[in-house]
Amino acid sequence: MNKAIKNRCEIDVQDTWNLADIFATDADWKAEYDLCLADLPSLESYKGRLNSAENLLEFFRLFDTVDVRISKLYSYANCSSDVDTTNGFYQDLRGKALALVADVNKATSFYKNEILELDESEIESFFLTCAELSEYKTPIFNIRRKKEHILSEKEEKLLAAVGILADSPDNIAGVFRDADLTFPPVLDKDGNSHALSQGTFVPLLESADRVLRKNTYDTYYTTLGGFKNTVAATLDAQFKTIKFYSDARRYKNTLSASLDATRVPETVYHNLIESVHKNLNKMYDYVSLRKKVLGVESLAMYDVYTPIVSDFDREIPYSEAKQTVLDALSVLGDDYTEVLNTAFNNRWIDVYENKGKRSGAYCSSNARPHPYVLLNQKDNLESMFTIAHELGHAMHSYLSTKNQPVCTADYVIFVAEVASTVNEVLLMRYLLKNATEKAEKAYLLNHFLDQFKGTLFRQTMFAEFELKMGNLVESGATLTADVLCEEYRKLNELYFGPDMQTDDNIALEWARIPHFFYNYYVFQYATGFSAAVKIADNILKNGARAAEQYKKFLSSGGSDAPVELLKIAGVDMSTPEPIDTALQLFGDTVKELEKLISE
Repeated sequence: MNKAIKNRCEIDVQDTWNLADIFATDADWKAEYDLCLADLPSLESYKGRLNSAENLLEFFRLFDTVDVRISKLYSYANCSSDVDTTNGFYQDLRGKALALVADVNKATSFYKNEILELDESEIESFFLTCAELSEYKTPIFNIRRKKEHILSEKEEKLLAAVGILADSPDNIAGVFRDADLTFPPVLDKDGNSHALSQGTFVPLLESADRVLRKNTYDTYYTTLGGFKNTVAATLDAQFKTIKFYSDARRYKNTLSASLDATRVPETVYHNLIESVHKNLNKMYDYVSLRKKVLGVESLAMYDVYTPIVSDFDREIPYSEAKQTVLDALSVLGDDYTEVLNTAFNNRWIDVYENKGKRSGAYCSSNARPHPYVLLNQKDNLESMFTIAHELGHAMHSYLSTKNQPVCTADYVIFVAEVASTVNEVLLMRYLLKNATEKAEKAYLLNHFLDQFKGTLFRQTMFAEFELKMGNLVESGATLTADVLCEEYRKLNELYFGPDMQTDDNIALEWARIPHFFYNYYVFQYATGFSAAVKIADNILKNGARAAEQYKKFLSSGGSDAPVELLKIAGVDMSTPEPIDTALQLFGDTVKELEKLISE
């Protein structure tokens, strides 16, 4: 029987994050908030004065100061709210922090236009006469390269003022999923009751008990289906918001607007979908193998998560998982693992699920004084990989913040998923290398294939669905529940192939995916996985030299275009080669596992 989900007060303090590292008390948060409010007139006072190197430097430095303060304010409020999504006080603090972001954007809405009005010769003379301004070459370049998409001062001010509204669909969907949406318990084949939540849904589907899997699957989607029109309306609002900003800034479409923000060529997105389509036969081979090994007459979607090799499916306590992750990542050097030890020992991590806690896992975007990692630990193999994944994000943020000035410390999402997935691949390689029995190796190969399926194939399917939603809204259509279910069902059938039984429940899966509110986000999991496979193999093959190149990449923040930054680590994502190579490895691994379990 599943362990009951604890209340927050029942969680061991050592397994919760210590937000006092950001602010010791709520009163300290308020004092910092007031300082930020006081800085707004100072920021606005530079309006009409960015015509000298000295003033431009002063403005950017003040902007950086405010940016750091707001990041801390938001991180504290967001982390406090996420461990108890029913707590209205911290929801209010988060709302205040988001409103402050909008206020800062409004107060500084003039600066991009003023920088655009400068002649190229003036900019160059600024850099020559004020060496310290060179620190801001990258943000200045990023403003000037988007000249055709920057609006007039009044228009920019208006967009900034309504910016807080753009977060509403995601916020509403998040509160619905994590605070209001509840599920009845589900029964296993022996009649035992299991708590069903966002956090337990996938772990229950991993069970060897097919009755429990089916009951979990049916109960989850029957409950969620009762709200499908609400979720569809919220998602429709999200894509109409994206379209509004895309149109306002004169982009040809929503994809173009989204990818331009992070300097990722659209060809990367389309290359991914095209490469996966060309290799869907490998996914069909995997589905066929899964059906064969499970010995079912008809493979259902609730059979997708359960391991097809279960002899080594065992509990992995958090303490053991931590040590294994440290051992696997030791190839990255003592300097890397020393920071990980600090994260484990100094409460950078909130470990276990509690009632009202946000589902899933993440690493906070703020790394001052250090990153924070949210987990919902289940003491299994998947949870161990989640630890490695989120610590990859944490190290990326930590090293970038440590080595870059404020203005280039933040990296874009496209490279973020590389850092997390390199850790996962290194962990898998370590486990496979140390597997001593055939059954153990087969179990790990199965897990590796499930990583591929869940990241490269599944996230590409999500990316294609997201592109379809964008195209529908751009054509004037409304994203109704019926339209979304029809489109999702067709894609699911395409990606899983003829051996997978389709049903009405899986057509609803779009309603449980929070990343559809993140603006063309999911494709980066798939591209990141492809890049990570190549980087990890390079580290294992070439040792310290490759590890140092990789850490140089991790320390680069947003100092260049993401495709260029990845070249530091030896990967060129402007071509389909890394994706094709990863897909070939998937196909080879399917054959290896089939051979191993047939012996």
